[in-house]
Amino acid sequence: MLEAKTLSFAYADRPILKDVSVQIAQGDITVLIGPSGCGKTTLLRCLALLEQPKAGCVQVDEAVFSAPWPKGGIENPPWPRLTAVFQQLFLWPHLTLRENILMPVLRLHKTDNEDQLDALIEAFDMQAFITRYPNEASLGQRQRVALARALMLQPRYLLLDEITSALDVEQIAKILAYLKNLRGKQIGIFLITHLLGFARHTADQVLFMADGTIVERGGADILRNPQTERLSQFLSVIAAAS
Repeated sequence: MLEAKTLSFAYADRPILKDVSVQIAQGDITVLIGPSGCGKTTLLRCLALLEQPKAGCVQVDEAVFSAPWPKGGIENPPWPRLTAVFQQLFLWPHLTLRENILMPVLRLHKTDNEDQLDALIEAFDMQAFITRYPNEASLGQRQRVALARALMLQPRYLLLDEITSALDVEQIAKILAYLKNLRGKQIGIFLITHLLGFARHTADQVLFMADGTIVERGGADILRNPQTERLSQFLSVIAAAS
């Protein structure tokens, strides 16, 4: 289980997260939705242990990381068992897309695992551009590469921040179908997305965040039958804009 307990976070004196608690189970897909600027990415960064919360703790299986972190940094960090993919993607510009995917796994495991890479190239339709450099690829192509790089590390928990935002409908369907199949490998997925259709049909747990708090949580049915006025308002705005 990946769990955040009563996390609080602030930039300067501005509160971003306010006593947020979430659980991401292995083999489940947890979808986080909410308006822009409500703290979704900050929560993901805290879960990934890349931001230090003001208070609370993050538990990764048996390991507990309580705020504040030690001055020397976190001891025995759980990476890459816990792996995140951000909207910025962070690809190395001097490496080809194929080399970008292979570099972390080569450093960690001293093997390139070509069979797994070839399967991901085929699953994400990357054959035509995999030998290009990042500046020669579209944003959607780079998104697929960043996701493949994370999957090559064989994480137990995978945190994803809008990783389909630049993809067309066909590619989104392929990526999300692949993520659904990861349930069978007991990978816990935490996904920030604006794709409510995916959440309705796939999520084991839906979290709705607003103003730095989890306002409502439950199964995908809360998107059809919201229990709070704030989620109802949010869904109405999304429906009107679509």
